[in-house]
Amino acid sequence: MSALGANQRVNSARLWDALGEMALIGPGGAGGCNRQTLTDADGEGRHLFKRWCEAAGMTMGVDTMGNMFATRAGTDPAALPVYMGSHLDTQPTGGRYDGVLGVLGALEVVRTMNDLGIKTKHPIVVTNWTNEEGARFAPAMLASGVFAGLHTQDYAYNRTDMDGLRFGDELARIGWVGDEVVGSRKMHAMFELHIEQGPILEAEGKDIGVVTHGQGLWWLEITLTGRDAHTGSTPMNMRVNAGLGMARITERVHQIAMGHQPGAVGAVGQVKVFPNSRNVIPGKVIFTVDIRSPDQTKLDLMRGEVERAAHAVAAELGLGCSIEAVGHFDPVTFDAGLVKLVRGAAEKLGLSHMDIISGAGHDACWINRVAPTVMIMCPCVGGLSHNEAEEISPEWAAAGTDVLFHAVCEAAEVVG
Repeated sequence: MSALGANQRVNSARLWDALGEMALIGPGGAGGCNRQTLTDADGEGRHLFKRWCEAAGMTMGVDTMGNMFATRAGTDPAALPVYMGSHLDTQPTGGRYDGVLGVLGALEVVRTMNDLGIKTKHPIVVTNWTNEEGARFAPAMLASGVFAGLHTQDYAYNRTDMDGLRFGDELARIGWVGDEVVGSRKMHAMFELHIEQGPILEAEGKDIGVVTHGQGLWWLEITLTGRDAHTGSTPMNMRVNAGLGMARITERVHQIAMGHQPGAVGAVGQVKVFPNSRNVIPGKVIFTVDIRSPDQTKLDLMRGEVERAAHAVAAELGLGCSIEAVGHFDPVTFDAGLVKLVRGAAEKLGLSHMDIISGAGHDACWINRVAPTVMIMCPCVGGLSHNEAEEISPEWAAAGTDVLFHAVCEAAEVVG
């Protein structure tokens, strides 16, 4: 059992300052962040994180996917490390806390352990996973997916952004290709602290979400091909309008998700319209459908229904239609023993808590396949995320990090 008392907490002010300082790198236009993966801003954020970790006495390792691993030594060199962390990359119009809280909260845990002179049997590793968001290079959780064996490194390196730039080339350009073989590290446990990205914890007045499961997901990229034509001179009955097809499929996605309630969601996200001119009927549209559920049966049924609906709409309008699955993971059940540790830490600290299912995908969803894994969540204002207006309070950040601190110390076995 952990030797920590309930009065031992992280340094809330230091954590909040670190979150604010990281947010200055890749600032957004409306108070949030635009620190997309493998950009110059991402490289700058990585250097700051590395400096902070080394100042805290940790040694930094980097693998060939750019995943960063800062290690605090344990007393038993043979003991497998306890990992904690998340990601520093953001959406194009992202917030200050999505992913970043999990990385800098983990760093604060180590800083607090140093302050208190805490030693652990197991080494502790703070991790920054590359390209969790998938905003620039699909799919999401790309590097943790390679780590867990779901993707090959060649597949990841050959992913391209909207400008045709390759992941592998951009990783090299910013100087973060490490020398470790991806997935060669073994873990005793993995903890990921994250903001909820939904409204449940705030609405229920809970400090902590104990994450027991994660939703499964399909990202389907649909390409509709019609015919470019002048909007003013082409009769309505002679148009082959790819934009109209996308609109009808968007409505069908909503209807399909509503038809599988409760526990199912769906929407159209990224859209690329060609030629994207005011007076030209779209001849081609590429867009992604995001469907999710913690129920495997519902998830698979929705995928089939979306694909059938897309082909039916395309046939009705005379459009070409192709569909590619560009992202997927099955529903996740997190490690029962680690869930118990997180719940116990919240109770010991006197923090209100509830079990919760993660509505978003996270690196923990992939790492759960190769190591015991769990997530801890704190509320966010209005449930808003992937938005520059994303907000949490210093108290919520501290509460989640306190739970991480106590749970990790117990998993890593405090000695002395």
